[in-house]
Amino acid sequence: MNQWDADIPITDALVCELIESQFPDLAGFRIRRIGEGWDNAVYQVGDRYTFRFPRRSIAVEFLRTEGRLLPLLRDYIALPYPKPVFYGLESEAYPFPFLGYTYIPGTFPVGLTDEQRRLSAASLGSFLRKLHSFPVGTAREAGASEDHRNLTDVTSRKMKMVDILSSLKPHLPREEHDAIQKYLNRVTVDRITPREVMLHGDLHFKNMLADERGQISGVIDWGDLNVGHPGCDLNIAYSFLGSSERQLFFEQYGEVDEETRLLARLIGVFIPMLLLAQAVQIQDARVAEEARASIRRALSGD
Repeated sequence: MNQWDADIPITDALVCELIESQFPDLAGFRIRRIGEGWDNAVYQVGDRYTFRFPRRSIAVEFLRTEGRLLPLLRDYIALPYPKPVFYGLESEAYPFPFLGYTYIPGTFPVGLTDEQRRLSAASLGSFLRKLHSFPVGTAREAGASEDHRNLTDVTSRKMKMVDILSSLKPHLPREEHDAIQKYLNRVTVDRITPREVMLHGDLHFKNMLADERGQISGVIDWGDLNVGHPGCDLNIAYSFLGSSERQLFFEQYGEVDEETRLLARLIGVFIPMLLLAQAVQIQDARVAEEARASIRRALSGD
């Protein structure tokens, strides 16, 4: 068993049974699988809804937190996002809760040009500025976890990245492998000063949607909502945007200190490395190439 395997297999038949038994008004709607992440399987129900089903027990509490927090964040999210509508309960057929949301159209922003990415630079900066202004105290009262990624421990993060890089060596061109290694060697900070904002917590190209022009049209998968260092979310300025587009992002988000930029770039390399490792495992060449491109962008510029 590898780290991507599910604790419980999510089948089409199981999903149909759960939705039709708990939400009879949806009986007869077309139900189709549209995606699968590390923690959840995703289904579209008709033209208006999507449902997420935890594949692993570790995802259950994240899903519950998301169901509590997303309604509170409605005035703080400046891009379209899935709004929880249906709260599925654990049952004999399936021991986990599950959620149904409003459907957000779009496709993963994979293979975009620099010009297309530039369309979203300012809106992403504004989106995170607003989200990060949500009152941390309110987030805690609603049960948000705190820094569950242990973001401020740079030394520990580097050790994980070195291990992942070793496993990825057969799947990376030598120059890309060496560029990552040299970058990690240059990161000499052990820890950074803690800071606390409301985080999306897992912002990357597989958790965003783009319209037909390539502009970001929605942000999905809010299961990692937590209170932590803003550098976690700001990784998107490095992994998704090139160095010239990055300036537009920070003009809207606001100035950040050097420690925050250091962490943002580090996470901007780390998350795509994880995505690449998963893509290699499941033989998804398209996602693997985008993950490699994300790493190259994160390593570029200031």
